[in-house]
Amino acid sequence: MKDFDNKKIFITGGSSGIGLATANLLARKGSHIIIFAREKERLEAAKNEIKDNAVSKDQKFSCMQLDVSNHKNVEKVMLNAIKEFGTPDVLINCAGRAYPDHFETISFEQFDETMKTNLYSIWNTVSVLLPHMRKKGGHIANVSSIAGFVGVFGFTDYCASKFAIIGFSEALKSELKPDGITVSVLCPPDTATPGFEVENRTKPEETKAISANAKLMYPDKVAEAFIKGIIKEKFLIIPGFDGKFTHIAKRLFPGLVYYIMDRTIKKVGKKK
Repeated sequence: MKDFDNKKIFITGGSSGIGLATANLLARKGSHIIIFAREKERLEAAKNEIKDNAVSKDQKFSCMQLDVSNHKNVEKVMLNAIKEFGTPDVLINCAGRAYPDHFETISFEQFDETMKTNLYSIWNTVSVLLPHMRKKGGHIANVSSIAGFVGVFGFTDYCASKFAIIGFSEALKSELKPDGITVSVLCPPDTATPGFEVENRTKPEETKAISANAKLMYPDKVAEAFIKGIIKEKFLIIPGFDGKFTHIAKRLFPGLVYYIMDRTIKKVGKKK
């Protein structure tokens, strides 16, 4: 995927945050874009914003309401999207959410919803679109997190879903290579999105302290790294120096990563 001009892009979770920033950037590269999310008003506003970034009057933009956690709904909406827009050249799975808290405070219902929103959503879109994408090749990009390779205090349900996305994507990458379909996983650090604001409402103090060890990124910078990674056909795309350092440290010196986090948690505990 060296050129996004005239390419058809499907983006779930495209009405805000990283998904919207990525859509805006791709619009400036000449792509045709359709975004999917639950809230109709936010979708329409996002579509108009993306359209304002177009570089050609021939570019097409659309939006569709979608509950990515519901397989039947995904099947219906995505098939309609193909009829209206054609088969995507790039599928970007950006829908996700997090409500961090202590494990014993997280209900089974929240765990179930987290897995459905973050993980099942990707399974749902890929399972519907892949038979069509196999005919022409393309790229599938799934959004995980730094918390997809580092278990973080307060994120038990979230980490479970994000670790799973990386494993799923790695296996999918192996299967789809012969078909000319490449797979990437974006692992952003904390990013200043509406979702991040929601996270902060329930974050334990220990989680806030751990997060403070890394710089907050902004959606446009994450989107830039995302697109560059797709162009280079990278599997693991990690924006920012802090994220890259964390990945290397976890891989080569896991004990150091655990030590730093444990020390941070202990300091917070002493203040309580």
